[in-house]
Amino acid sequence: MKFEPLKVGDLAKRTGLTVRTLHHYDEIGLLRPSLHTDSGHRLYTGKDLARLQQVLSLRQLGFSLDEIRACLDQRDFSPIDVIELHCARLREQISLQAKLCERLTWIATQIRKAGDVSADDFLKTIEEMAMIESYYTPEQLEYLRKRKEEVGDERIQQVQEEWPRLIAEVRAEMQKGTSPQAPEVLALARRWQGLINEFTGGDPGIERSLGQLWKEQGDNLAAKLGDQNDGRELFGYIKQALGELNKSE
Repeated sequence: MKFEPLKVGDLAKRTGLTVRTLHHYDEIGLLRPSLHTDSGHRLYTGKDLARLQQVLSLRQLGFSLDEIRACLDQRDFSPIDVIELHCARLREQISLQAKLCERLTWIATQIRKAGDVSADDFLKTIEEMAMIESYYTPEQLEYLRKRKEEVGDERIQQVQEEWPRLIAEVRAEMQKGTSPQAPEVLALARRWQGLINEFTGGDPGIERSLGQLWKEQGDNLAAKLGDQNDGRELFGYIKQALGELNKSE
């Protein structure tokens, strides 16, 4: 059956993506429609949809848009590799969810048996487990456990105390309307990056996962660190400063 090319609005409706996202992909050369109508409207072919699927798979794997474009533009790039890599990641996530289910069952049993156990404490633990494990692969979680041992409990405690102070300082500058390019904000970004490097050990894959976690769960993370405001707005602000910092260093 012949596939009729889709206009951008129709493609957005069929996929759940926004027209704005598709326009952005076109503008940055990530997904350019193969055809256009006589009046200039974008038309997406079956080949374009195959590339879109690869873009979304790589996005879910934690790659940045620039990295995805570079990957897809390679002559020896194999679409099958993306599908297999995505399937492997999904299997890892399924395994994580199964383990989490086992833990939840065990915790529920303990709560029923021990009347003096705080349910709130268990629920907070469960929430954190579910949040963190959904963003990191098993290999990354194992690496982070080893990283924790290397850093030591004393430094971890210092970092945990530093994050709320740093977040408060960043939010104060954001609320004052200070530009992310301002020297005082860049200094905060440098401290922010330093704490991230301690956490990730400089592993770019873990840093991407951490960035995705902050992007989607920033308000929850900020609340856990003592800030009851929307952490995603704060993350967007500091992300701009980090981008400026990387340009200058």
